[in-house]
Amino acid sequence: MVKRLIKKKATAKKKVPVARKPKTISSKNKKKNAPSSLKIEPLALSQANVEWSKFAASAQYIPARRQARELPNEYGKDRITIQVRDPRWIYAYWEITPKTWEKFQQKLGNSFSSAKRVLRVYDVSFIHFNGANAHSFFDIEVGNDAKNWYIDTNAPGRSWCVDYGLRLPGGEFFTIVRSNVVQTPLDGPSSVTDEDWMIPDDLFAKLYGMGFGFGKSSPGKAWAERMKQMISSGGLSSPTSPQGKPRPKGFWMIVDCELIVYGATEPDAKVTVQDKEVKLRPDGTFSLRFALPDGKQEIPVKAVSSDGSEERNAAVTVSRRTARSSFAKERAR
Repeated sequence: MVKRLIKKKATAKKKVPVARKPKTISSKNKKKNAPSSLKIEPLALSQANVEWSKFAASAQYIPARRQARELPNEYGKDRITIQVRDPRWIYAYWEITPKTWEKFQQKLGNSFSSAKRVLRVYDVSFIHFNGANAHSFFDIEVGNDAKNWYIDTNAPGRSWCVDYGLRLPGGEFFTIVRSNVVQTPLDGPSSVTDEDWMIPDDLFAKLYGMGFGFGKSSPGKAWAERMKQMISSGGLSSPTSPQGKPRPKGFWMIVDCELIVYGATEPDAKVTVQDKEVKLRPDGTFSLRFALPDGKQEIPVKAVSSDGSEERNAAVTVSRRTARSSFAKERAR
């Protein structure tokens, strides 16, 4: 009996593993595990699952990154900031903490309830503002709940600083916060010019004489009258055409150029332009008009403080070349 069992064990056939067909994904599982547009081959099932896991993880992460964050209404800091909107308008926004309001309430006592909340706008053009040396200022009363304001300066091309504070009925003003300084741009070409020329009359006449073909020497006192006669007679350009035919007297053209130099410094400083002293305006500004002939001009500018301890230098270099058209010659051909 034992021999038979051993024989059966010896002769028993070994089971050979049969390759099974890979499982296919049913339509229901497809909807759950993968997008409808993702085509999965049976032999690449494991790889497809890996790719899908990456897609699922990123799909959950993207919305979290794109969540909008609202800016806080307050930052818990006393401050006021101004920005330029255009040549006339600036924009101010501010924040005052409750702790600061309590401090001023204790300081002013009964006067606090009658105090007005005010924006004090200072014109600080061309100066180092110390709180008391502004050229001028004006006040704007704002509401207790206001936190921003558009300010009409009505003065393009100036520098501005704004205080937010409390003004008592008697006019006394308490600054709570002070803003940065901004400068509004000009709304057009500068209209500030001096009537005085920075060169002597004889040199001015000489430069203009060279421009109009009078030669290097000054045409003298009669040069202006001669210019008037040439302009009125139409003879400013060549009186004859290249063929020797007279030009019509009714047609002429004059082109010239001037230069304006302007700046500012401390009102009590001494300023020289081309080594000639310049008279400053009360606010320390100055402007000069120059004749500008063809060629290169250098205009050195120097400012010295009232006590002579400090000096500032600058130089303006200008080059001009007037190109004359040959249209008349081409037309004559």
